[in-house]
Amino acid sequence: MGVVVEEAYLYEEEKHLTVCKTSLFFSGDGFAVYDCNGELIFRVDSYGPEPREKDEIVLMDATGKCLLTVRRKRPTLHQRWEGFLGERSDGQKPMFSVRRSSIIGRCTMTVEIYDGPGEEYVIDGDFSQRNCVMYDTEKRPVAEIKRKVDASTNVVLGRDVFSLTVKPGFDGAFAMGLVLVLDQINGDDSVEDDLEQVHPVADD
Repeated sequence: MGVVVEEAYLYEEEKHLTVCKTSLFFSGDGFAVYDCNGELIFRVDSYGPEPREKDEIVLMDATGKCLLTVRRKRPTLHQRWEGFLGERSDGQKPMFSVRRSSIIGRCTMTVEIYDGPGEEYVIDGDFSQRNCVMYDTEKRPVAEIKRKVDASTNVVLGRDVFSLTVKPGFDGAFAMGLVLVLDQINGDDSVEDDLEQVHPVADD
C-alpha cells in the first residue's frame, strides 16, 4: 500500500483530480485540487511573495486541516525535501524524502520512505510540462501527472491547470505532497511565459 497520510484518500478505484494553481505570478504560490464532481479535496494557501525562499509548505484538506508538511532539507548539496505527517513540530521524524536524480538530461526524482525498508518511488518525466509518472518499487505506476483537456471545448489547458491521476490503493494526499515538492524543485525549469494556454486536440 505504501505511505498512508490519511486513509480517506485511499481510493478503491482510479481517482482523477484536477490541480489548479491559485496564483499565476509565482511558481508554487498556492494550489486547489478538485475531484471530477468539482468538490474541493486539497488546498495549499499562498505562502508568501517569494515562495522559493520558503522552507515549508503545508497540504490541507478542504476544511483547512493540515495533512502533510513538506520541508526543504538544509544544508544539502542538491535540492532535497522531506515530508512530515500533519503539521511539522520540532524533533519530529520525517516520513519520506525526495531528491533529484543525477541522471543528466532527465527529470527524475527518487522518493525514499524512511519507515519502509526497501520501499522507494521514482518519478520520471518532465513536471515543467506536466508530464510525469510515479512508480513504486515494482516499477508499477501509482500516479500520473499530465496536461488537462477541457472536455467541453476539446482543448489542452495551460500548465496552471493539470490532471493528477491516482491509482487504486495509493494515497492521494501523499501523491499531492509529491506534486508540491516537484513544483518547488522544478520551478526554475518552467518556460518563462506560458503563451500556449490552449491547444486544439487532434481528432482520432
